[in-house]
Amino acid sequence: MRILYGVVGEGMGHATRSKVVIDHLVKRKHKVKVVVSGRAYAFLKRHFSDVVEIRGLTIRYAAGAMDRDASVVQNVLLSPSMLFQNAAAYIDDVRHFKPKLVLSDFDSYAWFFARRFGLPIVSIDNQQIIHKCKHADEITKGVAADYRATRAFVKAKMPGCEHYVITSFFTPAIRAKYRERVTIVPPILREEILKARPTRGDHVLVYQTSTSDRALIAQLNRLRPRKFVVYGLGRDAVEGNCTLHSFSEQRFVRDLASARAVVTNGGLSLMHEAIYLGKPILSVPVRHQFEQEMNARYLEQYGYGLAAPHMDADVLDAFLRQERVYADALLHHRQKGNEMLYRTVDRLLDR
Repeated sequence: MRILYGVVGEGMGHATRSKVVIDHLVKRKHKVKVVVSGRAYAFLKRHFSDVVEIRGLTIRYAAGAMDRDASVVQNVLLSPSMLFQNAAAYIDDVRHFKPKLVLSDFDSYAWFFARRFGLPIVSIDNQQIIHKCKHADEITKGVAADYRATRAFVKAKMPGCEHYVITSFFTPAIRAKYRERVTIVPPILREEILKARPTRGDHVLVYQTSTSDRALIAQLNRLRPRKFVVYGLGRDAVEGNCTLHSFSEQRFVRDLASARAVVTNGGLSLMHEAIYLGKPILSVPVRHQFEQEMNARYLEQYGYGLAAPHMDADVLDAFLRQERVYADALLHHRQKGNEMLYRTVDRLLDR
């Protein structure tokens, strides 16, 4: 079958999990054309021959939080040129591909193409859980405005899909009107994680998304003799009890698999990998990003780690003192690789 696969380019989590799905489709002898924006284009282009670059929406950050107003302004200003460029890409390339089905990881342009030409479309992402499922008050308390705004955005993003496949470690109740069209599957994991053999080392892996954070190392240095391996600051160095690494996929997987715990924001990709490998997590979500706040709160609700509004030495020390409790809770997470994902995708394609 000829399949058009759209991937949103904001963040790399969409690209890494889409690669897992696309690899499976290719092995099943389907012909796949990928349309993708942002940094995800270069990543997927390295792995697949038929990849079309489009322009996508972006998120602006300021002072460690999502800048909602700046994000809206930036995307409104870019929209006319994006529409022109993406329309040209579809007319010149994608339409001649003649896809029979569209899959989309939160990509609006693949969805638009499906609607325009009357093709069935299947959504595969994690964001749809915000709108398609019910969330208890403890998940939205204190962030109700961000929840309503994000839910409205997700609702409007890709309506009317034939089916929604949602990847998530938590499984809230699906809203009644969507029960026949929603399937929640366990975390989608890349092959490197599935092959990793977890051990319990003596270091804590810290993934920092802001290269300008000058306070992080100082806070970690307060917790000697604990050892920290830090990614995200863009340099290689040893500073006190911290070993800093620029990014290397193989080394990162090795350090993650041997870590005793993980400190990160509320992004789902690393959270999923850490959960699968049995690593307790301290999650510090980016402010005003409800998706990250939701992930962190469910993480704490399941007992897999601690959600915190900020990270300092006292918070981190309290988290590490409870590390064994979180590790025991993680033993209850059961997952056979990506088997449920593959069965779900194959069933939908056969249908």
